[in-house]
Amino acid sequence: MATTELTDATFTDSTAGKTVVIDFWAAWCGPCKQFAPVFAKVSADYDDVVFAKVDVDANPGLAQSFGVTAIPTLVVIRNNQVLHSKAGAMNEKALRATIDKAIEGPKRMTFQF
Repeated sequence: MATTELTDATFTDSTAGKTVVIDFWAAWCGPCKQFAPVFAKVSADYDDVVFAKVDVDANPGLAQSFGVTAIPTLVVIRNNQVLHSKAGAMNEKALRATIDKAIEGPKRMTFQF
């Protein structure tokens, strides 16, 4: 599945009732640029998961809502529940393991918008 650009305005409609893997990034961020092709590659293998990117400079409200203080930050949510949130670029194996664990694991934390 292709990645989707999320904004402050489109977030709620794009994520409602879905499992969503979000890459918080910025154009000037070197590690974000290194992580982008890994994120895109992995997204092709998960048909039931929405892969989304949030430019933190253009959408500071979303970044603040998720407590993003470093980039890249990967967040996995389902039904408004944060299943995973961690800063730092990942390799492909680690990203797949994180997504698989979050999809199968228990819900941990709720957020409100």
